[in-house]
Formats: sequence, structure tokens, C-alpha cells
Amino acid sequence: PLFFLDYIACGKNDPALLEQVVAGVADGCVQAGSGLIGGETAEMPGMYDEDEYDLAGFAVGVAEKSAIVDGSTIAEGDVLIGLPSTGVHSNGFSLVRKALFEKAGYTVDTVLDELDGEKLGDVLLTPTKIYVKALSPLFKAGVVKGVAHITGGGFIENVPRMIPDGLAAHINLGSWPVLPIFDVLEKAGEIDHMEMFNIFNMGIGMVLAVNAEDADKTMELLKSNDEAGYVLGNIVKKTDSDVELQ
Repeated sequence: PLFFLDYIACGKNDPALLEQVVAGVADGCVQAGSGLIGGETAEMPGMYDEDEYDLAGFAVGVAEKSAIVDGSTIAEGDVLIGLPSTGVHSNGFSLVRKALFEKAGYTVDTVLDELDGEKLGDVLLTPTKIYVKALSPLFKAGVVKGVAHITGGGFIENVPRMIPDGLAAHINLGSWPVLPIFDVLEKAGEIDHMEMFNIFNMGIGMVLAVNAEDADKTMELLKSNDEAGYVLGNIVKKTDSDVELQ
């Protein structure tokens, strides 16, 4: 896979800051096994204030058509396995700002007991996990039937994207540890508990569907690569909703 850092637009060139940004992108490429092969920096005073920056990038790769995982073979009885997130990741920050900074009156320097003494800003800016190294051995072993990246829209909108018509995901609440930041968000924003699963990843960044006979093998492969995994539930016939959270 190749990563193109399309551009960094800014009101004023700050070499020290740009160095940090590019270093972060390069670290992400290492985690993803991708090469950083292009990019530019554009100074655009008048369009951006001196302390404003806009970064855009994209990745592209190739795969054998026969090896593409499209969820078409997912069937009733398949097991759902979740890979943990590292935090809020990159989605839901409009609500994060409203709940924590506007409604609760916190700042990025606020220290909460629930977050083990870490500053709130540091917890919110925990880098998003890149799952390439965790997933690659599973793809090579041929155990993955479907994959859902839990981004904006949480479980409710993302998990159904990998599931064929007529089927649904049954997910057992309590089968994985919800990260403390989500409890803080729910309380500060007075957000309905079930609605949280329609907004945030709630501690699970990736959901896999595997054959029931391959569930143990999948968990063993994850463990052998120092990756955590949780059995979340299974695929069932759809009766009402696309995702059953119980």
C-alpha cells in the first residue's frame, strides 16, 4: 500500500510543527506497512489564519480479487470478534467538545479520577490504532469472512455494512471492557447509554466475522501476535434491527 500526503495547507509555515505532523504520518505508515511517496505544503495566508492548518491524505493498495473480504459468505452462527480501540479514535469530536468542554466545563488540562490522573486532552488525543499488523495474519490464514471498522456511527451503523441481507449481529454487552473515557462522555453529556453505541466505538475499533469453527484459531492468532480480542457475539437471523445489543 502507498500513502499520499496530498497537502498541508496553512496560514503560516511553522517548520517545527510541520515536522511533528510529517513524523506522525511517517509513523502511521510504518504501522500500516505503507510507503509515504508524495505530498506538498501550501502557505495560504488570507485563506487560513496563522494558527490554522488543514491536512489531507489518502492510501491506495492492490489485492487479488479472489482474496477480497466482502462479507458475502457470512452466515448464521458465525462468531463476532472485536479488536480493542485505543480511545475515541477520530470520530465524534463535535459531541466530545460539546459534552466535555461546553456542557461540563472541562478543559484539556482537566484531570479526572476516572482517567487515572491523565489530562483529559492527552486521553482524547491518544492516537487512533492502525489495525494492519493485527489483521494481516488473520487474512493470510483465511479465517476472516467480514470486517467492520467501528468509526463514526458506532456499532449500529458500521457492523451491518459487512452483513448480508436477512442477517443481523447479536452483540453481548459486557463482553469487552468499555474504556473509561466513554463513561466520562456519557455522564458529562447526559447521553443515553444505548445511543453511545450509535456514536462512538465504545472500546472496540474493529469487528470481525469468522466461522464458529475458526473462532479459537482466530483468538490464538491474535494472542500470538500480542493483539487482544474479545468474542462479542454471533450472527443471527434478522428479526427487527440490524444490530441486537443485549
